[in-house]
Formats: sequence, C-alpha cells, structure tokens
Amino acid sequence: MRETSIRARPRRWLLASRPGFIVVTVVAAALGIAQAQACGCGWDAPAAVATLLLATLAHAAINLYNDYGDAVGGSDAVNTGRLFPFSGGSRVIQDGVFTARQVRDAARMLGIVVVGGGLALAARAGPGLLLVGLCGLLLGWAYSSPRVALMSRGLGELSVGLAWWGIVVGADYVQRHGFSAIAALSGVSIALLVTAILWAAEFPDAVADAQVGKRTLVVRWGPVPAAWGYTALVLLAHAWVALWWAWQWLPSTAWWGLGSAPLSLAAAGLLLRRARQPQRLRPVMALSIAAAVLHGGLLTAAFLAIARLR
Repeated sequence: MRETSIRARPRRWLLASRPGFIVVTVVAAALGIAQAQACGCGWDAPAAVATLLLATLAHAAINLYNDYGDAVGGSDAVNTGRLFPFSGGSRVIQDGVFTARQVRDAARMLGIVVVGGGLALAARAGPGLLLVGLCGLLLGWAYSSPRVALMSRGLGELSVGLAWWGIVVGADYVQRHGFSAIAALSGVSIALLVTAILWAAEFPDAVADAQVGKRTLVVRWGPVPAAWGYTALVLLAHAWVALWWAWQWLPSTAWWGLGSAPLSLAAAGLLLRRARQPQRLRPVMALSIAAAVLHGGLLTAAFLAIARLR
C-alpha cells in the first residue's frame, strides 16, 4: 500500500475524523459557556473560542485513535454489518487511504496540540481546568487503547458519558474560573444522550465486536435487553432535567430541553421493534444524534435567555 503523508489529502483527514459526530462536542461546550453567561460571571470571548476549538480537536483526535484501536483489535476489518456513517468507523485504514500507524500518529499530533492549548487556557482560566482536561484525554485514550480498551470491557459507554459531562463542566469553568454545581447538573442529560448515540451504534457492530472479543454492552446483554437499556437511558436524560427544573436548581427556562424527548422516544420505539434487525437501525442512529444536538441546543438557548434578562 502506498504511503500517504499526514500532511496530504486534508479532505480525507477531515472525513477520517468523522466531523458529523463532532457537532455534539460543539453543542456540549456551548452549553457550558452559556451557563456561565446566565450566572453573570463575565464573558471571555477569546477563551470561549479557544474552548470550542480545543474541544473539537480533542474529539477529532479521539475519533482517529478509535479507528486505530479498532484496526489493531480487528473489529473494523471483519465488520460487514456497519451502517455508514453511523457505525463501524471511518474505514480509512481498511480502505487503504491511510495506514494504522499514520492514523495513530495523526491522533497523537492532535493530542499534543490539545495539551499545549489546554495548558495555555488553564493559565488563563485556572488550574482546575487541568484536572478536567487530563481526565478527558485519559478517558479518550483508555477507551480505544489496545492496552486498556475500555470499549471492550463494557466500560466504554460509561467513559463516553463521563467525557461529555466533563466538556460541559470544563467549558463552564473556563468562563467562571471555578467549578459550578449548575454545570455539573445540566451536563448530565446531554452526557446521557451522547452515550445513547454510542449505544445505538453498537447494535449493527455487535456481531463483528463479538468475533474479536470487544464486549460492548450490546454484546454482553443481547439486542432486546440492550434496547431496553437504551430506552431507560434516554428517559433518564429527560427526567433528570425535569426533576432539577421542578426543584428550581435549573433556571425557569430549562424545561426547553425537554423538546428533544419526542426524538429520543421515537428512536427508542424503533429500536425496541427492530433490535434484532440491525440493518434497519439507521433511523435510530440519526434520531439519537439529532436528539443530543437538539437537547444541547435547547438548553444552551435556555441559559442564554436567562443571561439576556440580566
């Protein structure tokens, strides 16, 4: 296979990073930034831009490293049931666009950029950001690393949820220069819905994952119990917002976030009916992404509405 320079074919590198999924990271970071605005904690525009950029690059690096981890583990090579572009990775390694080593090196290069930018941002925002950033990078590495492979141990779903919760908390910290209970609370629901995206994508990949010992929750539980698990997850995400809104911990406009519930319920209903027919789950994955993006966007708008009243 002819070697392709890491600097070559920028469009292919962009596709390899799976930009369609990165939008959920942008929304999660925007939610954290909006919360600080709602509390009247000030507005640091350069820091907000840096936060969005670094979160995007970190997600791109993690996606690339995930492709490397799945190539080394063998799951992508035997995956004939993937539903592009929602599951089965970007396939740039399997299709001969880049080698596994090139993808790994690109992920490392992006990681170095993120670490450097994160250190500079922490110097501006406060040392607590180092803890959030370090935890996020460790989770991203451990998720796909052949040495740890949380994704193969039934812990991948939990690590993804924690990582996206950390994005909200970290983005809020950058503006606030401190940790916030509101960010910790509101970050849970979007973290659960991002986890639901991964959960749905595991269904068409389950046969290949099982062949190579990648024991995701769908592989461990089987399709029908896992479909009920997905349903419980999205119900919990919206019940979480409703509960803390009712207890007045979240702002009066936070109920707007419940606007994503119809999408999540539609996805859950389809999944329960088609759990044993993974090739018919493309609408479930599209609805899962749409629900997470809409939920984060509505909560962001809810906090910004409060900020405008100040």
